[in-house]
Amino acid sequence: MQDGSVPIVKELVLVGGGHAHALVLRRWGMRPVPGVRLTLINPGPSAPYTGMLPGHIAGHYGRAALEIDLVRLAHFAGARLILGAVGLIDPVARRVAVPGRAPIAYDLLSLDIGVTSDMADLPGFADHGVAAKPLGRFADRWESYCAGKGAARIAVIGGGVAGVELALACAHRMHALGRAAEVAVIDRGEILKGWPGRRRLLAAMDAHGVARIEGVAPVAVTADGVMLEDGRRVAADFTIGAAGAVPHGWLADCGMAVHDGYLVVDDQLRSISHPEVYGAGDCVHLRDTPRPKAGVFAVRAAPVLAWNLRADLTGAQRRRFRPQRDFLKLVSLGGKDALAEKAGWTWSGPAMWRWKDAIDRRFMDQLRDLPAMARPAPPKDAARGVATEMAGPAPCGGCGAKLGAGALAGILGGQPGDDAAVLMTGDVRQVISTDHLRAFAYDPVLVARAAAIHALGDIWAMGATPQAAVASVILPRMAARLQGAWLDEVMAAARDVFAAVGAEIVGGHSAMGAELTLGFTVTGLLDRPPITLSGARAGDALILSRGIGTGVVLAGEMQMRAHGAEVAAVWAQMSTPQGDAAEILAPHAHAMTDVTGFGLAGHLGNLCAASGVGAEVWLAQVPLLPGALRLSEAGLRSTLFAQNQAALAGRVALADTPLGALVFDPQTAGGLLAAVPADLAAGLVARLRAKGHDAAQIGAVTTTPQMVFHASRP
Repeated sequence: MQDGSVPIVKELVLVGGGHAHALVLRRWGMRPVPGVRLTLINPGPSAPYTGMLPGHIAGHYGRAALEIDLVRLAHFAGARLILGAVGLIDPVARRVAVPGRAPIAYDLLSLDIGVTSDMADLPGFADHGVAAKPLGRFADRWESYCAGKGAARIAVIGGGVAGVELALACAHRMHALGRAAEVAVIDRGEILKGWPGRRRLLAAMDAHGVARIEGVAPVAVTADGVMLEDGRRVAADFTIGAAGAVPHGWLADCGMAVHDGYLVVDDQLRSISHPEVYGAGDCVHLRDTPRPKAGVFAVRAAPVLAWNLRADLTGAQRRRFRPQRDFLKLVSLGGKDALAEKAGWTWSGPAMWRWKDAIDRRFMDQLRDLPAMARPAPPKDAARGVATEMAGPAPCGGCGAKLGAGALAGILGGQPGDDAAVLMTGDVRQVISTDHLRAFAYDPVLVARAAAIHALGDIWAMGATPQAAVASVILPRMAARLQGAWLDEVMAAARDVFAAVGAEIVGGHSAMGAELTLGFTVTGLLDRPPITLSGARAGDALILSRGIGTGVVLAGEMQMRAHGAEVAAVWAQMSTPQGDAAEILAPHAHAMTDVTGFGLAGHLGNLCAASGVGAEVWLAQVPLLPGALRLSEAGLRSTLFAQNQAALAGRVALADTPLGALVFDPQTAGGLLAAVPADLAAGLVARLRAKGHDAAQIGAVTTTPQMVFHASRP
């Protein structure tokens, strides 16, 4: 974890969530280098473990079994995680380009991006085929294919060990599903040519009915087959590309030394042209000890890579990487049996599969069973009560870090105020509001986008058009040379959000503090009377424009109990503006607010109190973010939950259930809650959903002063 008392002086960036980098993150979390910000850049929140892919295809492992959760691993390491695909690296300026954000600066960089088996030059493959690597898209397509019915026709292009292993797994899975299957392996040369275990693998192909089509090249892929150069067509409705992995094309365009497109590194895993760049795994060429592409070398390189990165940052002596000349190869044979090969010797049978299974599970276990980090102890001779306040989970970020309603009671008269103040200048109505967030993630760009959208929520809720913003930025303590790059990242991200809705950042204030905190004061213009909290009428329908659960999922992420995909979904929602939702709701809303720190129940309570009405809510209709209910059922609660619940004591009729608890969950950049005429509700929800919002009618306004939460719609 990052220590706010130590200034940040170095930037270490890991590009790619491959096996070596996953192990580096684990080591870093157990022994970080103070003063270094660690960044991981990867297209998705998880990375598949290649060793278990054939077992997944065959149905022996679920999808979760082969996913390395990079969100959880990055949190353990105290690293910011950037979800995006690198487009280019400038090794002279030391910048990494990721679409949609400012360039990412580094002092030290490491690459572990793997390879791809995408066949860009094969006509029709992009539209009708799927590459075996990268694995995420392949696994998604395979899951969908397995859910289908009827006879299966599968073609694997590539007759190496990987292609044959995939074909055997496909044949086994189709048989297990009770689907008749035609599986074929296509290779322009001889299948498995020169491989020591060729005879045994060919026998396994025959046993599974996998056809061999050799000595002829594919020339095109169509929706129903693979066309061969001799005019034949191999029937296939699922075509896999496994004909030799190739490096990612952009790597050769970066100006670093490459060999056939692979980054060339020395025996210390450093680029031979740019020593501040390291690399490991399939994306590199080992200049001094060339080896075939295999995951075992990435795993073996990880300790040396971790040591050398640390050595460069601290001034210690680097180590050499000495890869073994040969290694044990374990190849799945479809069912729960496998073939082992080393130094020309082969063994096969169920015992080999159990051996492979044990090795694979042991690797994954070390990335899942992360050691618990000790909580900081109270200072010696601390005042009574300090230990109590320090007990339990660390304080949440985002709206989970805000003051509760109890602390705010009596402020500005003690009555629920509207989302923004209305200022009159002649005949012009202007609204103004301010909001800020304690960082909920290590990425300033993500926090900046969410903070800007969060602040705009008050303007949208009043039915106003955003006009201008003033920024308030507190950066953690760092070296002066880093401050400009950090501020550029923050302001570029915020500027993009405001510019997209027609507003402009007109000024701001910056300072350094213990941690990242961002806020914006925003103004908007009204061309109609403002939408306030006080206009709701009995009989109105209540519409919520997006799901709830940001507080509990972010709390789960802090405790490393949320899944990476769940956290990524929360990040994505918080980064999505709602101006289009406001445009749909505002012309019809009798009252509207945005759901933020007080939670759904708290903000609905303010609307009801201001309007002199009550409400009924149907919990089954309330949209939930992925993982919110699962984490609530596990007992997780955001820091502000208890205060939100206590503030509504006596005003809420609600069963004590995990689903019910979520109405007190504080939201960051939460949805718009609108009271609209009941006869318009269905049409408005349909329009919101057509724009991509997970909107729903969640209840109705009533005449009774109480808020009643039903399990389902009566």
